[in-house]
Amino acid sequence: MFEVEVPEAHILNAIKELTNKYQSEDFSFQLELLGGGFQFLTKPAYQASISILLKQQSQKRLSTAQLETLSIIAYKQPITKGEIERIRGVNSDYSVQKLLDKALVEIQGKSDGIGRPLIYGTSNKFMEYFGINAISDLPQPKDFSNLDNQIGGQKD
Repeated sequence: MFEVEVPEAHILNAIKELTNKYQSEDFSFQLELLGGGFQFLTKPAYQASISILLKQQSQKRLSTAQLETLSIIAYKQPITKGEIERIRGVNSDYSVQKLLDKALVEIQGKSDGIGRPLIYGTSNKFMEYFGINAISDLPQPKDFSNLDNQIGGQKD
């Protein structure tokens, strides 16, 4: 764009200066070489605190309906909005749209069913948020048919 040649030594020197500057205790982040490029990343000492803060902020933004819808999508994916609504018993347009806006779910294609409805599934952001690498890492629902889990059930 600017058609200016910058000597590689100048670039490497600037990166070294930035790396040294951000290693100071004055900063909560540092410059790291990743994937052939450089990124500013949180220092390990601050990661737990920032993770807790981000999770608390994200949870505040999801309504009960959105959490319910997200749970259904996570455990039943791939799933259509019609199937979500049959499980929830109410219209889920708003909740699905908000989850799409927050990039926690994504459209994964179209069903072969009548009208070819969209199919939804969880996104990579969902995986990052919950700290999992695969859907199989989600906690498995308890067996609710067990008498011990029923109201008024007695343990032997």
